[in-house]
Amino acid sequence: MNRTDRLYALVEELRAVAPRPRSARWLAARFEVSVRTVERDISALQQSGTPVYAEPGRTGGFCLDTAHTLPPVNLTPEEAVAMALALRRLEGTPFRQAAASALRKLVAAMRADDAAAAQALAGRIHLVDGAAPASMPRAAVGALPVGRVLRIGYADREGAVTTRDIEPLGYVGVRDQWYLIAWCRLRQAARIFRTDRITTVIPTREPAPPRRFPEDELDIPHAKRERLSLFAKIAG
Repeated sequence: MNRTDRLYALVEELRAVAPRPRSARWLAARFEVSVRTVERDISALQQSGTPVYAEPGRTGGFCLDTAHTLPPVNLTPEEAVAMALALRRLEGTPFRQAAASALRKLVAAMRADDAAAAQALAGRIHLVDGAAPASMPRAAVGALPVGRVLRIGYADREGAVTTRDIEPLGYVGVRDQWYLIAWCRLRQAARIFRTDRITTVIPTREPAPPRRFPEDELDIPHAKRERLSLFAKIAG
C-alpha cells in the first residue's frame, strides 16, 4: 500500500470506530508499518486539516472528531474526478493547499466503492506538462464514462462523419485540447479521438470488457506526462 492509500485508509479506520481511539501500535500492526510511520502519517493528516487528535491514557490513542467531518456524500466517481481537475487549476495559487485539503476530505467522505472507482478513473487521465484543459466541446462531454460502450459520430480532417462503437479507456489533456483514448470496434484497435471532432455521443447499455489503458502505445514522453490524482502530495 502506498502512502496516499494508507492515509485514506487511516482516516476510514478512525471514522469507522469513532469516537473510540486506535493506538499507534494497533494501527501499525493493521497497516504493517512501524509505529513511527503511523505517527508521521497522523502528523501529515493533522497538518492537512483532518480533525485527528490524540487521547492520552492507557486506553488512549488517535481519534477522529466526527463533529468536524462530512457524513457520507453521494458524489459519483465522475463528480470527484471533475472536482480534482477543477482544483488542479489552482496549482501555483495561494489556495493550492486549501484546495487539496478540501478534495481529500470530500473523497474520504465518499462511499468506499465510489472512492475506489474515482481513484481508478483518475488513474486513466493523463496530463501533459501539467495541462488541465478547461473546455471540452459540448457533444463530447457525454464520452466521460469508462466501462460502457459508446456510439459516437466522428469527423475526419475533411469533415466526413462516421459512426463508431468505442470502449473508452482514458483521457489525455495536452495544452488546450482533450483526447479520448478508446478501443475502436471498427478498427479493432486502440485509437486516439480528438474531442473537438466528436459530433455525437450515445451511451449504450452494453458494458465494455475490461481492457488496459494503452499507456505504452501513446506517443507522449513519459517525462512530460503525469496522472491525475485525487490526492495532492501531503508534506511530512
